[in-house]
Parts: sequence; structure tokens; C-alpha cells
Amino acid sequence: MKLLKDILYKVDLDRILGNTNVAIPHMCFDSRQVQKDSLFIAVKGSLSDGHNFIEQSIKQGALAIICEKLPSDINDKLVYIKVKDSSTALGVVASNFYDNPSEKLKLVGITGTNGKTTVATLLHNLFQALGYKAGLLSTVVYKIGYKSIEATHTTPDAIRLNTLLNEMVLEGCKYCFMEVSSHAIDQGRIAGLDFDIAAFTNISRDHLDYHKTFDDYILAKKIFFDGLKKEAIALVNKDDRHGATMLHHTKATKKSFGLRTIADYKCRVIENQFSGLHLNLNGQDIYTKLIGSFNASNITAAFGVAVELGEDDLQVLTVLSALNPVEGRFQQFKSANGVIAIVDYAHTPDALQNVLKTIADIRMGSQKVICIVGCGGDRDKGKRPLMAKAACQWSDQVIFTSDNPRSENANAIIAEMKEDLTASSIKKVLCLEDRAEAIKLGITLAKPGDILLVAGKGHEKYQEIKGERFPFDDLEMLKTRFKEQES
Repeated sequence: MKLLKDILYKVDLDRILGNTNVAIPHMCFDSRQVQKDSLFIAVKGSLSDGHNFIEQSIKQGALAIICEKLPSDINDKLVYIKVKDSSTALGVVASNFYDNPSEKLKLVGITGTNGKTTVATLLHNLFQALGYKAGLLSTVVYKIGYKSIEATHTTPDAIRLNTLLNEMVLEGCKYCFMEVSSHAIDQGRIAGLDFDIAAFTNISRDHLDYHKTFDDYILAKKIFFDGLKKEAIALVNKDDRHGATMLHHTKATKKSFGLRTIADYKCRVIENQFSGLHLNLNGQDIYTKLIGSFNASNITAAFGVAVELGEDDLQVLTVLSALNPVEGRFQQFKSANGVIAIVDYAHTPDALQNVLKTIADIRMGSQKVICIVGCGGDRDKGKRPLMAKAACQWSDQVIFTSDNPRSENANAIIAEMKEDLTASSIKKVLCLEDRAEAIKLGITLAKPGDILLVAGKGHEKYQEIKGERFPFDDLEMLKTRFKEQES
């Protein structure tokens, strides 16, 4: 329980009606969660506006309201706080409500189109192995030390986020490594957080259903770096031309990593095989179980963060070499008949191309590449033909199937994927809406030694169709179908 006047600290206030010297036991931005004496924050969302639920929240017992527009009927028994931006205010008051837990941790945020999950997870596993208790907030899972909690969003809402950070503090965590999505930045979910390091992996087309333009998407990422304190570190991928953009206007100390350019943390790929990578990182050799130049970049980012946090170079490299790949990220196994099966979360054109180029670099001349891929419904439609082109360019055989069609028709999505393909590319393509049957077909087509990539869903354990989530796990489906073939 906190006094309202205390949790309004650092909030950009326009007007206050009522007495802020009142105790607040609970806060929320969903009117359905309002309890007696709650603070209700009216946030304008993409689907609904919390201002429309102020009256409902009052009926349910709200004591105080934060809003951008005051209601026409003012109840003199309540407290009203008018602000310029409710989303930002939500982040600040949530942080204050939980005694600013991010200030009690070394908080590292990783943003970018691809690689966020891998870098954050590598760092969490690395620091746990180094003997520290650490937290993780990722697309795959939230962790407090070794305790796992199901992830609901890449970056949780501000209240959930500060609740988790507070639990980390109470459990004795010294570090937290978290993915920072563009949605979270734009919606103010990270407002009020005290970041010690921000890392930028890369940026390519994604989320244009939300941001509308690529420039808006880039700007959302940049806002994260613009808001860093001067004592923080801004670590960016120098191989990506937008890395320099992230550093414009930041007050933080600027650091870089890269494979192709001179950087503070420099990596060179010596050997890339299905067994892993042999790298030279800042003059030191390292062998790792991860595969592909994109993972060499991810490892370099993790190495840079760890060293900036004061860890010993050689000790970090030793532990990194022993870490396993992240679930659903170039996760592979070999079937009994010698087919190499790979599951990867690649759901953007750039990510899919990176995975397929890595396979192309490693495969032997006689090995065929079969790619099974779909595109999510209710998301950026412009990337569908780009995903299809990448699949056809780097594969011998392609099977278009459903991903998470959500409210859309899966066959209509597949038709949009095919729209801009050339005649020669179309010849490579088979279409099968049922993802399980598509995987079965891919296994049937694969000969011993061939490489079968199932892309797009990675760690996800469901398919979302018409508002329902049905159990579906690409990796388990592959293993099951291979066993059926062998029996």
C-alpha cells in the first residue's frame, strides 16, 4: 500500500482534483480488475479507450483516476489526476508503486527485429552459470533465477513488468535481462525503468501493421536509446546501418559490436558447421553450439554486455562456449534415416533469409533444402510475398502452409504469399493449409541427408485460429511424424 502523492513522483501532471494524501492498495488499467480504493489509469489502447470505462471503475470502487481527459461528472469524493500521456504515467506510477525495483537491479534491455530472445537468454544463462541470481523477461519465458513463469508478451505491461522486477529483487536477483519490443516502447510500458545497458541487435521489416511505416518502426527503437541516462551503456550492432541511428541524441556511453566492421567487440567466423561455430572474438578463439553468422552476432552482443557489466573476458567466453541454443531458434535434430530437421522462429523476411543462408553455407552439394513456412494473420501483409521470395530463393522445395492465421483465412494468406513469385519459383512451391500435414509432406519428400526447415513458430506451443489457441508444437510434430515414418 502506498500514498497516492508518493506514487505520482516524476509523473508529468497537468491538473489534480482532490486530496492525494490517500492510501492506494491496488492499481490497474483494466476496469475489470478494479478493487476497493484502486487507482485506475485510463489508457488509450489500440482496441479500446480506458476513458470509456472510468464510470465503471468508479462503480467498482476506484478511489483515484489518472486520465488524459477529465470526465464531465466529477465525484468530489474521488481524486482525479489529469496527465498528458496516460501510458507513460502508468509506467512511472507502476515503478513507484513497487519501490522502483529496476533501480535495485542491473537492468539490461535488448531491442531489435531479430536476436532479442537469443541475446537475452544467453545473458541470463551466462550470469546464472557465473554464480549470480538473474531474471529474464523474454518472448519464450519469464524467469526469476531458475523459476520459470509463462510469458504472455515479449515485454509485459507496465504493472506486470514492475511486479516481476520486484519479485526478482525480493528473490535476491542482481541482474535482469529483458527483451524490449517496439510496441512496449511506443506504448510507454518501459516508462520509469532505470536501464543500465541497452543493446541493439538489428532492424528489418516487421510490425508494419502497427507502426505503419518503417521509419516509425525505427523511431520507436530509437526512443529507447534517447531516454537512457548518461551513466548507461548503449551497445549497438555496427554492421547494421541503423545502429548509428540509435546512438543519435543518446546521453549514454556509446559502444559497438560487429562482424564486418571495426567495433569495440569484434567477431570473426572461422568455421560454421551444423555442430556449431568456431569464432575469434576480440582476439580469443571460442567454440559454441550455436550455428550461423546471425548467432555469431548474437554471441558477440552477449559478450559485449557481459564485459561492460564488469565480467572477465576469458571467463565469459568459457561459459558462453558451453551454452545450448535457445528453444525454437535453429533448434535441430537428425532423424533415424539421416534427415536434418530444423525448427526456427524466423517470421520476418530477414530472419528467414538469415536461417536459409546459414543452411546454404553449411550444406553439402547433394543435400536438398526443404522449407515449410507460413505467415501470421492480422499482421503486416506486406511481408508475405517477401517471406515467400526468401523461401524460394534459398530452398530446393517449398511448402506454404498456415502459421497463426488468427481471424484470417489461411488459404487467402497463402495466396498472398504467392502473388509476386516468378514462374520458376512457383515450380518449387506446394501449398497445404494444414500445418501438420505440411510437415508430414516435408518428411515424405526429404531423402537421407536432406535438410528440412520448419519456420515461423519456433518455441510456440499453439496455433491461433479464429480466436482459439489449439495445441501445436513444430518440434514435437516433426519428431512424431518421423517416428510414424520409421515404424
